[in-house]
Formats: sequence, structure tokens, C-alpha cells
Amino acid sequence: MPVISEPSEFNEDELYVDLRAALGLDLFLKCEGFNFAGSVKLKAAREMVDAAERDGILRPGSVLVESSSGNLGVALSVLAASRGYRFLCVTDSRCNLATIRLMEALGSRVHVIDDPSADGGFLGARIAYVRALCAADDRYVWLNQYSNRGNWRAHYRTTAPAIARRFPDLDVLFVGAGTTGTLMGCARWFWQWRRPVRIVAVDSVGSVTFGGPPGPRMIPGLGTSVRPELLDRSYVDDVVLVEEPDTLQVCRRLAARGFLFGGSTGTVVSGAHQWLSRQSRRDLTAVAIAPDLGERYLDTVYRAGWPEGTVESAVAEVMAHAG
Repeated sequence: MPVISEPSEFNEDELYVDLRAALGLDLFLKCEGFNFAGSVKLKAAREMVDAAERDGILRPGSVLVESSSGNLGVALSVLAASRGYRFLCVTDSRCNLATIRLMEALGSRVHVIDDPSADGGFLGARIAYVRALCAADDRYVWLNQYSNRGNWRAHYRTTAPAIARRFPDLDVLFVGAGTTGTLMGCARWFWQWRRPVRIVAVDSVGSVTFGGPPGPRMIPGLGTSVRPELLDRSYVDDVVLVEEPDTLQVCRRLAARGFLFGGSTGTVVSGAHQWLSRQSRRDLTAVAIAPDLGERYLDTVYRAGWPEGTVESAVAEVMAHAG
């Protein structure tokens, strides 16, 4: 057992769940939620903050600011608290209330956007708010996870080689697409080392990342209303789009077997199931990345009746707390 002095020094990187028993699915699920930020985003947060410190962008008195649907905000809250920075997370009304409370417990401030922009949705409105804030006050430092190369480099250095060590004969890797940092880091690593691994991106219906029409999305994490700057489509072999009811079904089926995962994981597993069910070959070695665990989704994904009939009250609860 390691002995650590700051929270970002610990991350369990070797845990996989064999989903044959739980779902009857030939898929290994790489669990990325076992660290002090509770998600895969701690890797990217640490890489980006370390680089900003090395480059002299982060200095005493700097205030970190970032647009996040939740998990990166928590990861940056952990790092800011441990390294003595102030942090402002700009999120929107789809962010889980538990996530907002967690960031505040770590000493961060949270600003909730409740009006989407006409052409960029909630994400566009969040980014516009961050840009305006940085233009008005030079104390604010925006790492910009949507274009920061440290976002994908973190997974190039850690996530992809860890998977390759555990599964040297890997055939297909399923990665959820949000900022596409995890996706691009893993895809670049397997391409660089000439491993014959098929990279399948999993996205939500209503996301514009891969050119689909924009639509309403209630589950935070995957999907965007503004195409990510980090995305290089040439590294991606296939794309699977998942409806949110399918995400909920998978999350609840896993919970019924004792595995409580986040909404993004339900989306990735659902997409993997869709893709694998269409293949004629049945002996594929397949891995999917589970970004987080499910405790932060108890009032949304795991609440009976959500989102039908309860989403308005859930949003109102978030706004009342943030206001």
C-alpha cells in the first residue's frame, strides 16, 4: 500500500471488471474512479496543472477557472486545495447537485449557467463566460481542457500503456467522447506503437462531436454542443451513438449486480454492446474505459422516474443551491 503526501499521487490503474457475469457481455471494464477525485479526470487535471506550473502560467495569487460538467471540476478542486490555489468551476444546470456540493466542500466556488447560447448550447455559454472573466481579470488562469494538449497526453502516458500491458492481444478499445482527451490520448498511443487495435468512440445522441445534429442531453459527461478542438477523427475507427434511455438501463442493470457506475460508464458499455453485437467474430478481446463511479448520480441516473417528471425539480434544486 503506497504512502502519499498529496491526493493526486494515488490512482488505482489496474482494476478491471469482467462483464460476462454481470451482463453476459465479453467486455473488460477499466475502472478509473478509484482516486481522490473519483474519476479519470484526475489524470488530465494533474497533467495540465503541472504543465501550467512549469511554464510559469500558474503563479502565487492565480485563480484557476475551468468550464466543466462535473468531473474535471472535482479533479481541479482536489488539486487546487492540495496546492494552495483558488478555483472557480463554471458548470451548467445539468451538473449533479452532489458534484457541486463536493467541489464546494473542497473550497472551490461554483458558477452555474442556466441559459444555453443559441449556437453553442450550455457548453458555448460556459466557455463564453470563462473567456469574458479572463479578459476582465488577469488573475484568472483558464487551462482550457477542450484544447489543452495535456488533456490527451495524460492518457498517452498512463491509460493506454496500462491497458496494453494488461491486454497485449487487445482487439478493440471503447472510449467515451467528451472533450476527447481520453480518446485521443489512447488512440494516438496505439497508433504510435503500431498496435492493431480498433478504436471505437462512444458518444451520446444529441452531441455534435462527430457531426450529428444537436439535441437535448440530460446526463453530464459525454457529448458536446461544440465540437472539441482536440478531436482528430483520423485516429478513430468507428463511432457509436447511444440514446440516454439505453444509458440508464445499463447503469441500473449493473447496479442490480452490485456495480454502481456513473452515467458516462453506462453510455460506454451500451455503445460497446451495440458494436460487439454486430460483429461476426465472437472471440474479440475488448476493453472499455469506465470514467467514474455512481454515487454522484443518485439523484439523477439512479432516481426512480428520472428524468421524466422530475428533471425540472432537479434543475431547480441545483439552481437554488448555487444561487
